[in-house]
Amino acid sequence: MIKQEGFAGQRSVIIPKIILDEISILPACQQLHITDIGFYPKAEHHQRIRKKGSKQYILIYCILGSGWLSINGVRKSVNQNQYFVIPKNQPHSYGSSLKTPWSIYWVHFSGNLANEFTDNQNHIKSIPNTKEARITDRIKLFEEILQNLEMGFNKENLIYANICMLHFLASIKYIDQFRQVKNIKVTDKVESAVLYMRENLNKELSLKSISGKIGLSPSHFSLIFRERTGRSPMDYFIKLKIQAACQYLDHTNMKIKNIANKVGIEDPYYFSRIFKRTMGDSPLQYRKKLKG
Repeated sequence: MIKQEGFAGQRSVIIPKIILDEISILPACQQLHITDIGFYPKAEHHQRIRKKGSKQYILIYCILGSGWLSINGVRKSVNQNQYFVIPKNQPHSYGSSLKTPWSIYWVHFSGNLANEFTDNQNHIKSIPNTKEARITDRIKLFEEILQNLEMGFNKENLIYANICMLHFLASIKYIDQFRQVKNIKVTDKVESAVLYMRENLNKELSLKSISGKIGLSPSHFSLIFRERTGRSPMDYFIKLKIQAACQYLDHTNMKIKNIANKVGIEDPYYFSRIFKRTMGDSPLQYRKKLKG
């Protein structure tokens, strides 16, 4: 159900218990699954007091304004680009500043890995806004999770959202690792092209568009790319798409046609053909194989 509370522009999704009971036993969701999630912009007078704590872990991520958190009688301020995670069953209270109401992304979550994202020594954590911070990337990831759940509670949406949430939580606990993408030093045209391909796996790029992006003619680009990698640029791009498709097949229950769309291939039959040509098995055969 989509919950309404009273903040202009607010969004929140509460996953029904019957749905939670179904997904919490799925392998892809046992490690971590969302129970409630939302976004409260300029949430004036927003406040929560839980004397017995919550049955789930709670993340509050402040992107604008300010607020506060109180645990064990100690009250601390929460400002822009800061977050906190409250362990389950921990008595607490928190709320928005009266002068500068906070805008927050929030989520309640459970699972075997949930406790990995808490830190009882210092609840308030900062995300420094440097040029490599990827703050926009992180917010886009949260928005993608929320939008998927707003589309409904089918199994594919739920599994995809929960896997993305694990990534989101990892991005704030392991900030340096999340920022490594921005620290990649592109030293030549081939590396630049591969990075561009990786960032656009959901699109149908052409040889002309890739070579144009790095400032070379298609023929010159193809020559130096094949010399470095042993493959043509478009064959390499297809292999990257299939690599990504394998991840979806291994870790989600998404339908084949949806996976094809995720990697920028509109025709599921063509996708199946190139997948089998690359991997030696059809997507369904690959999914059934034991891995690891």
